[in-house]
Amino acid sequence: MRLFLALDIDDAIRERIARFVDEVRNFSPDARWVKPESLHVTLKFIGEVPDDTVEKIKQALKDVSAATTEIKFRGYGFFPTPKSARVLWIGMESGPQLAQLAAAIDERVANLGIKKEDRAFSPHLTLARAAGGSGSPRWRKGDGPNRAFSYLQEKLCALPVPEFGTMTPREFFLYQSQLSPKGSKYTKLARFALQS
Repeated sequence: MRLFLALDIDDAIRERIARFVDEVRNFSPDARWVKPESLHVTLKFIGEVPDDTVEKIKQALKDVSAATTEIKFRGYGFFPTPKSARVLWIGMESGPQLAQLAAAIDERVANLGIKKEDRAFSPHLTLARAAGGSGSPRWRKGDGPNRAFSYLQEKLCALPVPEFGTMTPREFFLYQSQLSPKGSKYTKLARFALQS
């Protein structure tokens, strides 16, 4: 079973992002665009685990004590760099509580033998991936200048920095991700409350 932990996005923010994507997707038609209904704020990607690990993860996270924080969705960027762009993302601004939540989750599931993160938490929403390339935000061997998003970058530079809205999450979720040729399907397996 393929799992991850994430925050949902408020519908109003999701709708603004969907409108933005509709306006710019033709500037990079070969990219693989994420469906707006699939957008979420990943806190921890777990990956493939045996089915019986799900209950252990639920138990490990049931009493995570984490405060909520306001999250502002604005701007955009490219991974790993603008010149070697493989991924278009939307930026997020929040208080330290969001990184603290991700760290607490990472610590709890690490006790179950799930690999800990080896880089700092960098919250973002992936909007598109270059066709045929990896969706990884990290620099990979063979990365070099490419023009996958160059026309899109040119057009975005002429627009004001997009603002998508602000939300204060009240909970996070354990999701199952099922891959298919039509894209990933996400199913909520458990809900965990955040403190106000």
